[in-house]
Amino acid sequence: MANDLPAAGAGPSPVTPPPPSASPSAPPVDASSFTHTPFYCEENVYFLCKELIRIGVADPAGTDLYIVFISNEEMKVPLWHQKASHSDDVFVLWDYHVICIEVKRNKGEVLDLVWDLDSNLPFPSPFLQYVSGAIRPLSFGDSIYRRLFRVIQAPMFLRSFASDRSRMKDLKGNWIQLPPEYEPIVAEDGTTNNLNEYITMSMDDVADLESMVNDVHFNKHVVVVNEMILLDFFSRLPG
Repeated sequence: MANDLPAAGAGPSPVTPPPPSASPSAPPVDASSFTHTPFYCEENVYFLCKELIRIGVADPAGTDLYIVFISNEEMKVPLWHQKASHSDDVFVLWDYHVICIEVKRNKGEVLDLVWDLDSNLPFPSPFLQYVSGAIRPLSFGDSIYRRLFRVIQAPMFLRSFASDRSRMKDLKGNWIQLPPEYEPIVAEDGTTNNLNEYITMSMDDVADLESMVNDVHFNKHVVVVNEMILLDFFSRLPG
């Protein structure tokens, strides 16, 4: 992800992140317990999901976790409560951002959580709190800054995602932001880079709500949700 200038990048080669600091008997509640490299949000979320599954916070198959890429046609995404911000209102204009949403239900009550390693909101945050604090849905829906949300279920993402981090290099091949020390993530089928397939999205990609609720469990890229139906979409997912 990027703040106007920087951008992010995120496997059959083995991928070995730094060892987690938490044990299965003591699930971490602090963002510092997870692998994190600034400006590489998609890789951070990749390992976040693996760790949530490993320590038993998420379902063993990870089916309650959803990766959400936030971007738009202009690649200008306003978000608040971001640690990278240098402003008093903790505002950042990213080209894209990536978070994990854990779908939780209790007797029909929606208790979804947002895991965002780059936010200064509670970790994890209740979904409604994160939407109102970090996303702050825009009142002007036709703005170039309106956010779109590509949603992928974790098991599919963990099998399919790949990045060679080339997006984080300038035209001369120099790093815009230093990469993680571990090897780049490669998809199970050997794909080495498909980041653009996740971050490229437009309003034309938004389909009807019911079909997207069904498709998110079967399709790697098809589900793109706009701001107006974001809450409704997640409320309809099974927990």
